[in-house]
Amino acid sequence: MTGTARPSPARMGFTAGARVAAGTPALVLAASYVGFGGMVRDSGLGLDLALFSTLTAWALPGQIVMVELHAASTPLAAIALAVALANLRLAPMAAVMMPVVARPGRPAWRLFAAAHWIAITGWMLTMLHAPARRRDERLGWFMGCVLTLWIASLLGCALGHLAAGMLPRPVSLALLFLNPVYFMLLCLQDLRDRQRALSLLAGAAAGALLHPLVPGWSLLLAGLGGGTAGFLLARPGRGR
Repeated sequence: MTGTARPSPARMGFTAGARVAAGTPALVLAASYVGFGGMVRDSGLGLDLALFSTLTAWALPGQIVMVELHAASTPLAAIALAVALANLRLAPMAAVMMPVVARPGRPAWRLFAAAHWIAITGWMLTMLHAPARRRDERLGWFMGCVLTLWIASLLGCALGHLAAGMLPRPVSLALLFLNPVYFMLLCLQDLRDRQRALSLLAGAAAGALLHPLVPGWSLLLAGLGGGTAGFLLARPGRGR
């Protein structure tokens, strides 16, 4: 009698992550990238650029900044700087997530390679689900999740570009906002964490107060201030 070989922990994690991502998260990202593909086509840019930016950058806010600045005939150096600043938020996300998926004794290059696929939806799903997995399954879980989302984004981008003009422009633009709304809903699942709940509430309040005063900087200041306030108010031993 021969037994069936048990899948490796990395493969088990990969399959589990892909299964979670293949539902609503993939549909939301695909729909968002349908809007992005249509936006690229309306700006007079080709499908090759739309797909290349998704293949290499895969960060919708930065990609939207790139298209809008290109349409405004902004110099290439300024576009590159603006996109880099828009995607700077991914650096602290990587710093927070990598210790969660790292496994002692494994080569560091795997983490550096995996960090390329950090984006807001995959990051949030990993932070919600991966800590419940075994340590040797977590990096595989992350890669299964994000590669599924990445492929869905590429398909949605191509569909949006090829079908541009078939959807009313307001509908196409509205699709771009599905991903931020979905991210907010994911955040609401984890409000049992006091620090995250305080950060979210403080950021929302600060954004409403700062926008009339400094509309160009209100989002950045509200995020930085809200996150800092949540950390300081909820950290252990506060006040001692």
